Amino acid sequence: MNPKWVVASLGVLLLAGAGVMLAQSDPIVGTWKLNPAKSKYTSGLAPKSETLSVAQAGDQYQVSITGMAPDGTPISVKYTVPVKGGAGKVQAGFYDAVSAKKINDNTLELSEMKNGKEMLHVRVVVSKDGKTQRATVKGIDPQGKPVAGVGVLEKQ
Repeated sequence: MNPKWVVASLGVLLLAGAGVMLAQSDPIVGTWKLNPAKSKYTSGLAPKSETLSVAQAGDQYQVSITGMAPDGTPISVKYTVPVKGGAGKVQAGFYDAVSAKKINDNTLELSEMKNGKEMLHVRVVVSKDGKTQRATVKGIDPQGKPVAGVGVLEKQ
């Protein structure tokens, strides 16, 4: 085997490994489950259940949310947003656009929009120990009703 190919291959492996290590150290990344007992809403209702999966692929977060809405209907949302913030792309869900703003390593703000109007604003804060996430939600739910509260999610 040509020594130049070995060195190039090792460099690619090291860079790929560094990317994986960076993604794993991002506190936003992971699988999170809603703890309904710790979640408090002042208007509207919290989902009956919710699992949030956040993966990092390059400079994008890939987000998938599944669960059961307060009325028992299934929740299925998928979108990507830039890790550093900016406009994302919705693949499935209630809203047709999403954007993110990275506040710091543990805090992310999301705007979910429909027809160019912000419908839901979510501020996600991951605890310093990385075990819990508080999602402060304010806006209009998919049924057009006001919703506000804090969902507490626990890392799985």
